[in-house]
Amino acid sequence: MTLVTDTAKDVAGAPLSSSRHWWRRDVVRRMLGHRTFMIGAVLFFAVLVVTLLAPWIAPVDPLKVSMRNSFKPPSADFWFGTDNLGRNLLSRVLYGGRASLLIGFVVVIVNAVFAVGIGAIAGYFRRLDNPVMRVMDALMAFPAILLALGIAAALGPSMANAMIALAVVAIPGNARLVRSTFLVIREMTYVEAAIVAGARPMRIIMKHILPNCMAPLVVALSFTFAYAVLAEAVLSFLGVGTPPPAPSWGGIIAEGRYYLSDAPWIILIPGGMLAMTVLSLNLLGDGLRDVLDPKLKVQRG
Repeated sequence: MTLVTDTAKDVAGAPLSSSRHWWRRDVVRRMLGHRTFMIGAVLFFAVLVVTLLAPWIAPVDPLKVSMRNSFKPPSADFWFGTDNLGRNLLSRVLYGGRASLLIGFVVVIVNAVFAVGIGAIAGYFRRLDNPVMRVMDALMAFPAILLALGIAAALGPSMANAMIALAVVAIPGNARLVRSTFLVIREMTYVEAAIVAGARPMRIIMKHILPNCMAPLVVALSFTFAYAVLAEAVLSFLGVGTPPPAPSWGGIIAEGRYYLSDAPWIILIPGGMLAMTVLSLNLLGDGLRDVLDPKLKVQRG
């Protein structure tokens, strides 16, 4: 029995050790050499830095009204111009980016916790698979943006409620991804060896299965981040996201749509920031998928 146990532990530990060795020696080099990933990383880092430094970069309070400066076009005095109330658009765009990125980060963190938990339970415990995943299927039966709109409308317009709505609609897809990965890895030889060795389910999940699920999950969460930023703008545009006068990219676009012919910069500038952020996250996701997916590595090698 001792021989079987020791052998099982060795077999169970081998894939994880190999995975760690690969991460340490190869992933960083491949990321730095991947053009798509680096372009996305630079763009997103630029957006992140300017939004985090908004209190020091923004020239004035984003809520300050100055009717004498209404509809000023971009110039040396007003880099991004002003809106219908004379509010400085540079300040509003910077602070609006803080709200959008904060919502994106929270949605990703909530998904990382709940999607992993739900997917692990459904993927490892066979008796719980069917009832848990039927609930996820029921949530996925509704179009994501419509479900998020309904939840946000029911809870009321606020940043916290927008986070809840977007997190709820994103969890089922990520949970299904984790579950499918668990179903495959659960049948691997080293997991069976750990079971024979008498390892408890929680130890098997945390040590032998979950680490090998992280690569596809990280890629999926990068796209979830992009979706959350874009969906938050949609919710704010429709009036159920971040409530005015607090700035958000979707809210700024919603206010500027009435003045599109006279002051197009009110829509174009926050829309451009939104597009660049989503593009950078999608490029990051594509790069991470190429770097972390061992199948693509083998195909290119």
